[in-house]
Amino acid sequence: MANPNPTALIVRGGWDGHEPVQTTDSFIPFLEKNNYQVRVEDSTAVYADTDYLDTVDLIVQVVTMSTIENDELKGLCGAVANGTGLAGWHGGIADSYRNSADYLQLIGGQFAHHQAKARPEELKGDGTDNFVRYTVNILPEQKDHPIVAGIEDFELETEQYWVLSDDYNDVLATTTIPARDFDNWRRPITCPAIWTRQWGNGKIFVSTPGHQLSVVDNPSVRTIIERGMLWVTR
Repeated sequence: MANPNPTALIVRGGWDGHEPVQTTDSFIPFLEKNNYQVRVEDSTAVYADTDYLDTVDLIVQVVTMSTIENDELKGLCGAVANGTGLAGWHGGIADSYRNSADYLQLIGGQFAHHQAKARPEELKGDGTDNFVRYTVNILPEQKDHPIVAGIEDFELETEQYWVLSDDYNDVLATTTIPARDFDNWRRPITCPAIWTRQWGNGKIFVSTPGHQLSVVDNPSVRTIIERGMLWVTR
């Protein structure tokens, strides 16, 4: 039976360009509406408090890049293995702690690239250079999964993540990066865009869309993230 009053820990930080405060704040009302007791931390130090993590049903992490101490990583991995759900989006979960191979194995996907929208000489030199129009494709065989049920393929204009991943992921949606005549790759690359992963007794949810508040406000993205948080909760 699901816990009627689950606990959620939000851990946020890293690169401010991904709006970790704004995006996580936008989901707190949803969690509270679903009876979660929410705690927010701006540091990964909380992961070293294993006694506390034993009481947490859901960790929402949005920490881009940064580093993590060994005891913190051990606490996070142990909590998930013991049944705590882990959810996050974009670089806040798929581009965290590049110093840790163990973290990469836990998550199952690592950001590698987001292509520019035009030839180098046509770019403006700001963050929008990597905003491209692309499609998130729900896998037909996953169309009844609780996280994506009823959601059709949808388009976004934001960073399109090229992700390095493994086949232990349960992929719910993909995105295909084209090969243009000025790109170094020579054929289109299909990458996971939404996936889950089982780790010990815990579940993990990753959405690569989520660059900033305007992206998580997309109705399909928001619904998928909300459902993902519920689905991984202990």
